[in-house]
Formats: sequence, structure tokens, C-alpha cells
Amino acid sequence: MPPTDSDPVPSPSSSSSSSSSTEDAASPEASAADQAVTARIEAVLTAPGAPFAVVRADHGPLVYANGPRTLREFVEATWAFGDQPFLVAGERVCSYGEFFAAASALARRLTGTYGLRPGDRAVVAMRNCPEWQIAFWAAQLAGLIAVPLNTWWTEAECSFALDDCAPRVLLVDGEQLPKVEAWGVNAGARFVIFEDAATGAERPGDGAAGGVGGDVRLPEKAERYADFPEPDPLEAPPEVDVRPEDDATIIYTSGTTGRPKGAVATQLAQTGAALNPRFQAAASALGRGVVPGQGPAPVTLMTFPFFHVAAFTGLYGAMATGGTLVLMREWDADQAVRLIREHQVTHYAGVPATALQLLASADRAGDGLESLTSLSTGGAAAPPHLVARLTDRHGERIEPRNGYGLTETSGGVLANFGAAYRAHPECVGTPTPVTEVRIAGAEGEPLPEGEVGELWLRGQSLVRGYWRDEAATAAAFVGGWFRTGDLAVVRDGRVAVVDRIKDVVIRGGENVYCMEVEAALQEHPDVEEATVLGIPHPVLGEEVAAVVRRRPEAGVTAEELQAHVGRTLAAFKVPEHVLLTHEPLPRNPTGKVLKRTLRGPLREHLGGGGTGG
Repeated sequence: MPPTDSDPVPSPSSSSSSSSSTEDAASPEASAADQAVTARIEAVLTAPGAPFAVVRADHGPLVYANGPRTLREFVEATWAFGDQPFLVAGERVCSYGEFFAAASALARRLTGTYGLRPGDRAVVAMRNCPEWQIAFWAAQLAGLIAVPLNTWWTEAECSFALDDCAPRVLLVDGEQLPKVEAWGVNAGARFVIFEDAATGAERPGDGAAGGVGGDVRLPEKAERYADFPEPDPLEAPPEVDVRPEDDATIIYTSGTTGRPKGAVATQLAQTGAALNPRFQAAASALGRGVVPGQGPAPVTLMTFPFFHVAAFTGLYGAMATGGTLVLMREWDADQAVRLIREHQVTHYAGVPATALQLLASADRAGDGLESLTSLSTGGAAAPPHLVARLTDRHGERIEPRNGYGLTETSGGVLANFGAAYRAHPECVGTPTPVTEVRIAGAEGEPLPEGEVGELWLRGQSLVRGYWRDEAATAAAFVGGWFRTGDLAVVRDGRVAVVDRIKDVVIRGGENVYCMEVEAALQEHPDVEEATVLGIPHPVLGEEVAAVVRRRPEAGVTAEELQAHVGRTLAAFKVPEHVLLTHEPLPRNPTGKVLKRTLRGPLREHLGGGGTGG
């Protein structure tokens, strides 16, 4: 729903703030001064008539008073950037003008030739390539609900999501086509098949029956995008009525703890998500004494897969300013260093693991990353030592950023950057003006200061619920608040996430927060990455166990790591069992460690006798 005509309201604070259990790096006086500066900057940006003024909508959450109300409005403004480069993929460069013409032409085909109507679902299943953006924004210009599919999924996982959302059109590349073709043919859905992002072929393989390319027949109701007429740059998108309260996207959760759920964001929620990174960029600029919006447009190395909400945060920020996205088909740290140098990349966006690999690769190559001005991480918890490594190597020239967001928040809603991040690396930052924070007890009650509780969020960018899943929606959304499932504390407006509720190890009645132990392990110079989980114990209930990947050639032992953790944490938090490995830890596409897949190797390890080395 659009905002009411009520007066702008003050920027939100937590309904109940809590103190962190760890000491802040800065003194109380410095923290108070930082908080005052942050408050002044936010007051300037959110004042009545300012770009990020906030009002209370008639249905409860805070919303931005200005700015677009639908993604169609948002993307139409990018037409003004004309010949400025938008998407760079290898040798290909797609300008904003070319992008908008192509998206408009495809939108007209979806509504005209295919007869699709607002509310119909359009699946987008491709690796990161310019056509992904053309397909997604064509769906928005046509008033459809875009459904990005995880390209790491198997055919069975894709079929589950397709059964759930029942799309009428599948916008896919050749690599993803085999995973969705049978479902689409059986359902009578339309296909638009794009060239494979890597090979240029519309279907990998040998051209078996049912494939595409050459003279081989297309699937039923399928067309090749390459066969479409050249887009007319002067032709407008189709005339469709898109309202703020209409559904814009269904993005499926990662499914690390069960079946994926389709999180449904309205148009107004997604435009809130589009304005959030702009507010954070403006606040960052003012904090550095720079006038927001000045200087050249950013050039961002995009390493997040487009189907993930973390990618949307960077995408929206770039599109709002006429910035350029340099794309990678798959992660390679050495290639990333070369792309940053070749394209004079100013902004890096990725999960913490790839950011650390980037810094290591740059060190090996003797590359100073001279063009880089911002290194931003998301999608998984950033280890506290990441910002220290960045500062030690590059000083304060590259601004560090991390934050917090979920599929259900349509991207980042908390951010920590610059000096505040360096002073408080354990935090995920402060909320955007339209995001309210509550630290809640077991019954949802606001907890008194100093207690750990579940992080609840409310705001414009939150999804309205889960697609056709009333039970899951009712369990996660309470009175307009979203229960994140994360444990957190708040100090001076800064949120620190302690752990996932389900990841807490309860050892003999004592709570052990896995993230705290993981941070201690990762501070050891021989540790590349580490994860902590609970394993059953007949007396204590659970014991603390760790799986640690050592750096190449490192010889640290399990006992040495246990002693290292014991120097900073209580004895009951020290892992009783440590499994050492030189293999990367299993992760999902967003960088989160898949702990469930490590329980088997841990059981085998324990059967072989204890901590081991």
C-alpha cells in the first residue's frame, strides 16, 4: 500500500535494545560521538522533503515518502542513462539504452504474442549474463511476477518450485533448459530460450531430440530469443496497470533446513529494497565528508548470483546511479583481480569467503587494487578479521561494508560501513530509515537491555509472506513483524547477530553460540575457514565440535586450536572435537556453510578417535 499523507516520522530505533556480550572496540565516549554523528546524518537525509523522508503507511510499516512505488517506475528511469555501459560480460558490453529497448520488446511479446497478464508468473533461470536482466525487467514491465530460480538446483528441486508457483512462461538459457523442459512441456508453458552464457550455444550437448540449436526441434511452445526481431529503441513498453500492492517477485529461500519457501515481495516492498542501498550510500558519503551523488558512476564487480537477494542490493544501487556491473559466470579469485584492474572496478560485492580469497589473490599478484574504493560483503556472516586484513593491507582507502538481509527482507536492511565497521567489526550495522528492529523474547515480548533475543524486523522491504503457504507465513510473521530466526543484541543502535537459533549448542545447560567460536577459530593465522556445530552427548545433551580448513602448508594441530580458543573464550565453549581438513567447506550458492553435510564426516572422525589432526 502507498504511504498515507501523515507527517514524516522520526527514524526508527529498536523497540528494545540490548547490550552486546562482547566489549566494543571503541571507548564509551567515542561510541557516543559516533552515534551522534550517525543520528545527525540520518536526520538530514530523512527530514521532510529530503530524498529519504519517511512516513508511516496505513498498514503499519514505515515507508519512504518519495521515490518510485513500482519496479516499472524504477526501471523506466534508467532509460535516461542511454549509452552508459550497464552490463559487461566478457567482451560484451550492454548499454542502458540497449538493455531498456530489449526489455521493452520482450515485455511486449510477453503481453501481446503470449497473452500474459499481470499476476502471471515468469520464471527466470540463467547464469549471470545480460539476458538475465533483460528477462527479469521484461517481466516487471509486463506486470508479471518474476520468479528467479537457483541455477545450482537439480531438476527435482526446480520441479518442486515450478509446481509451487505454476509459471506460464520460462525464460531460460541452454544450460538450465534440461532442468525445466519436461515440466514446461507437461504444463503447456511457453519457453523463451536464450544463448548459453558461457558457450554461446542454446543447448549444451550433442543436439539430442527435444533440444534446440541448428535444425533440432524446439520444445513445444518454445522460441529462441536469437530469432526475435531487433528491438526498436523508440518503442515503449506495453501499457499495463501495475500497482504498489501487486506482487513483484517470488524468490525461493535457500532451503538449508527444509523445503524452499517462495517469499513474495510486492512492488512497494521491492522499491523499498531499491531505495535502501541508496540511503546507505548517501549516509556513507556524508560520513566521509563527501556530497552524495558527486563523482563518476560506480563500477561494480558482481559476484553474487542474480537469483539471490544479495545481488539485488548491488543491482539496485548501480541502476539508480547509472553504474556498471561487471559480471562473472563463476567465481575465480585470480580472474576477479584481473577484471578489477581491466575495468577499473570501484566496488566489490560478494560473500565473505570470496572477499578473503580476493585479498589473498591480490597479495600474491602484488596487485594493490588501486581502483577499488568499496569492498562489500553479504549473504553470510563476515568474520571479524576480514576488515582488519583489508585495513592492514590498504589502509582506509577502501571502505569496508557488511550488512544483514534475508530473502524475506528483499535484500540488505542493516549496514555497517567505514569507520563504524572498523570500530565494531562484530556488528552488522544500523537499520535503514524504513526498518524497525525488535529484540524479542520467547513470547515475542521486547526484552530489557542487555539480553540476547530473537531479531524481529518490520519495514517497507519485507515480503508479505510465503507463496500459497499460510502455515509458514503465520509462523514467521506476527503482527507485521518478521521473526528472523537469528539471535541478536543491540548497542547504541548497532545490531550484532549472535547466531541462528537452531545453531546454538546447549552444552550442559550452557548456551554456546557457534558464530562466536567460529570467529575465535578464524583469528588463528593457520585457519582458512571454520564452522562449529553441536553433536549429541549422553550426559551433556550436546558437545561443541568444529570442522576447520587449514591454510595450504599449515601444520596447526587440533590441540593447538583448542588452546587458541581457550585463551579468549570460556572452557565450555572450546570445541571438544576438531576435524581438520584441507578441503573447502561445503557451502550453498550464497556462501552459507551446509552444516548438515558435515555431520557424517564428523561421526566417522569420532569413530576413529577424538580430536585428531
